[in-house]
Amino acid sequence: MIFDESARLFGLPPGADFPAALIAGLHDRMAGRAPEEWARVTLYVNTARMQRRLRNLFDQGGAMILPRIRLVTDLALDPVAADLPLPVPALQRRLELTRLIARLLESAPDLAPRAALYDLADSLAALMDEMQGEGVSPDVIAALDVSDQSGHWQRTLEFLKIISGYFDQTGQPDREARQRMVIERLVAHWQIAPPTDPIIIAGSTGSRGATQLLMQAVARLPQGAVVLPGFDFDMPDHAWEAIGSAVAAEDHPQFRFRKIADGLGLALHDIRPWTSSNAPDPARNRLISLSLRPAPVTDQWRLEGKDLGDLNLATAQMTLLEAPSPRLEAQTIALRLRAALDEGRTAALITPDRMLTRQVAAALDLWSVKPDDSAGQPLPLSPPGRLLRQVARLFGQRLDAESLLSLLKHPLTHADANRGQHLLNSHDLERYIRDRGMPFPTATALLKWAGQENAPDHRRAWAEWIIHFTSDLDRIGTRPLSVHLAHLIDTAEEISRGPALWEEAAGRKARAVIADLQLNAPHGGEMEPRDFTAILDGVLRGAEVRNPDTGHPNLLIWGTLEARVQGADLVILAGLNEGIWPGASAADPWLNRALRARAGLLLPERRIGLAAHDYQQAIAAPEVWLSRAIRSSDAETVAARWVNRLTNLLEGLPDQNGPAALAAMRAKGDAWLARASAMSQPDTRLPAAARPAPRPPLAARPTKLSVTGIETLLRDPYAIYARHVLRLNALGPLNQSADARMRGTVIHKVYEDFINSGTAPDAAHALALLDQFAIAALDEDCPWPVTARQWLSQIRRAAPYFLQTEGERQAKGTPTLLEKRGEIALGRHDFTLVGKADRIDLQPDGQALIYDYKTGAPPSAKSQRYFDKQLLIEAAMIARGAFQQIGPRDVAGAEFIGLGSKLATVPAPLDELPPAQIWAELQQLIDAWMQYPRGYTARIAPFEMKYASDYDHLARYGEWGDSDLPQPEDLA
Repeated sequence: MIFDESARLFGLPPGADFPAALIAGLHDRMAGRAPEEWARVTLYVNTARMQRRLRNLFDQGGAMILPRIRLVTDLALDPVAADLPLPVPALQRRLELTRLIARLLESAPDLAPRAALYDLADSLAALMDEMQGEGVSPDVIAALDVSDQSGHWQRTLEFLKIISGYFDQTGQPDREARQRMVIERLVAHWQIAPPTDPIIIAGSTGSRGATQLLMQAVARLPQGAVVLPGFDFDMPDHAWEAIGSAVAAEDHPQFRFRKIADGLGLALHDIRPWTSSNAPDPARNRLISLSLRPAPVTDQWRLEGKDLGDLNLATAQMTLLEAPSPRLEAQTIALRLRAALDEGRTAALITPDRMLTRQVAAALDLWSVKPDDSAGQPLPLSPPGRLLRQVARLFGQRLDAESLLSLLKHPLTHADANRGQHLLNSHDLERYIRDRGMPFPTATALLKWAGQENAPDHRRAWAEWIIHFTSDLDRIGTRPLSVHLAHLIDTAEEISRGPALWEEAAGRKARAVIADLQLNAPHGGEMEPRDFTAILDGVLRGAEVRNPDTGHPNLLIWGTLEARVQGADLVILAGLNEGIWPGASAADPWLNRALRARAGLLLPERRIGLAAHDYQQAIAAPEVWLSRAIRSSDAETVAARWVNRLTNLLEGLPDQNGPAALAAMRAKGDAWLARASAMSQPDTRLPAAARPAPRPPLAARPTKLSVTGIETLLRDPYAIYARHVLRLNALGPLNQSADARMRGTVIHKVYEDFINSGTAPDAAHALALLDQFAIAALDEDCPWPVTARQWLSQIRRAAPYFLQTEGERQAKGTPTLLEKRGEIALGRHDFTLVGKADRIDLQPDGQALIYDYKTGAPPSAKSQRYFDKQLLIEAAMIARGAFQQIGPRDVAGAEFIGLGSKLATVPAPLDELPPAQIWAELQQLIDAWMQYPRGYTARIAPFEMKYASDYDHLARYGEWGDSDLPQPEDLA
């Protein structure tokens, strides 16, 4: 016998290296025994990480016969219950629930949005696992008194009816249900015939009902024992008594241990240390124990605080970092981790905040150091995961340019020997799409691009390859999950053009996840593409990719689970803010806190208690940092409740030097923060850029401008400099939308087609014909159905006004030129003026009438006098014969026709500014710009304050304002 104590409940203090201490205590108890006695010992541990660590430590200790090291969760497959059916795979159960929930939503769509289909199934499966693990049947839930609850209970019951059939003992159980069945059988068997060999459960907190049942049964065995991790031996009796109620104390780190002890009828003093070795810093453990006392007895702080002694000793190896932002928190942590490498120490960052860990890893890249991140990378964010998700999102959707190009640029696309040429083709296609537009890359559009003049021969084959894997994707509808998966795999492999999709660690993991989904696909039934995408996302989210060979062995990033089984010389607890550590309680769509308490299910505070226990264990490391950001990206943060308790306790114990100890902790953090901040500051700050007014050589200045270019020259000369001197043109949008420019093009085409038809405005069928032209133009040029309907409605609203005023216009003259281009030499500096007139009518006496359609607000007469001189300049061009089709003409009038939200006709002030005067002003204007001292000043007269130029970034607008004086710059 290796246990002769009356108690079978042991503990290891916070800060102890649990696996190493567990083995040391076992060696002490097995001392002097025959080597084969080790083979009779069975160790049950709670995680595979703990199992691996124990085996590694045994391997390092020399040759010996090892004990059996098993996982508690493996009991679900234990042969002791060979007559029970094997458990249902978790994925199969979730697919079955997805199918059942889909049917329920079809009959009652108001119960939940269909987009939440897989998430609902996942949440419902988690509730099933919990009910089975805690031994709560659906009848208990249905019998709850809900008279004081909100009206959503009936909707909840509709969903809970779905899972009731899975609690039938005659069917195939879930893993959690079979686990409880096996444990109950073991307990019953042990009561009759208890095993004589040692059985030890180590490392579990007993947070689940079935596990706690097993722990209590093992502790009662003649040679059974339970070893608790992070047990607080400094807790006094009165504090132990205060954490007996789940409702009041489930968020306490030691609550689960109190519950186990109560089940065994043990008191606090009955829980013995597993080994005689102390924690790394007993004084700190006493301080943390006092800070975590349950709320009803925090008045004991002052009474018990005097027994802590000089707190400078307890906090000597503690640092408190309070960074102003998450970015600086990450940079400071990275700096400290990098320094630990120079010190030859092992350093670990522990936090549940994955965003923070990614920021720290990015900051460490400054020194080309890659940490060993135990959590790895989420599979959906890995290259294979992203490619599979991108392809799945194309199912049942019309292919747009953004989706296609993001797919073509994926690192696994065309991952063969010809990838270089593929990238060149992708670049050329993107330029074409941005320059000329291709909102939806159809087969016709892609072949048109490939067949351009001077296009290389290989381009057509490449375009046909795209057409092959994108054709008919938008036609995918409801079909079996297995068919969706097969299509997904075929398409993804066709896109990757080789085995690269399934290579490396991420590819192998993706292959395994997809293979598991294929295996269980028959249970998913038929589904729409959007449901398939939701299921794929949910399945991929459950997997992570880790490459243990890429990180530095002494620089570690752990989640709170990983930190339970290993230690480091320096431990940094980061993200210690409410909502992060501890995390915010997830919303339960099924049962609120009161109903959970009545049903005997786990309370939301359980997660907080487990997080508190992780904190209590991690903070006991030899050297520890407590780190938090005072402000997030959008608001002030609240320090984690444990940090608040610690700082309040220290500040309230001046006789024990608590305030001085806290100040020293903060001073150490501030010193590292100052170093990190200094790294982000430039040695010298460059002066802000002045408002630019470049003066290029006269030979480089533009000698041809359009009519609208003249307006730009008046309002923002720098844009003319950038476009015509530097020859920089803004790229068009990749994700094309129905913008104002397209709307103007469509509306111009509608009225042009109507005028060309020769139909009289007052004809009986004029309105219907105009409507036909509008529908045809929208079908051709506006591929967005919703927008097309909106624009058609706007055209129909303006149509009566247009026809009425069109009758008046045609009574004055005959439409002669529509959308025609004119060009004329200015007579100065070899300068040419070009422009396109929307419409020029000729009167019977030969004089011209100019009209311009405006889908926005027409410019006022005052604006036309100073800036919007389009019609005035066109009148001057017509008077000098710029439009060869009609030759020189006198201009009788010019009008803007407003056909947008404001239906109005605004005449140009030709009487005040006749063509001759405008022409002379144009010559003076160009004369001025052809003088070298004149610079192209940025934003000299913007139309409005929110005006945004395509070249504001080039002009470094923002470093200077519109009120700053321009700074000429000679470029000759």
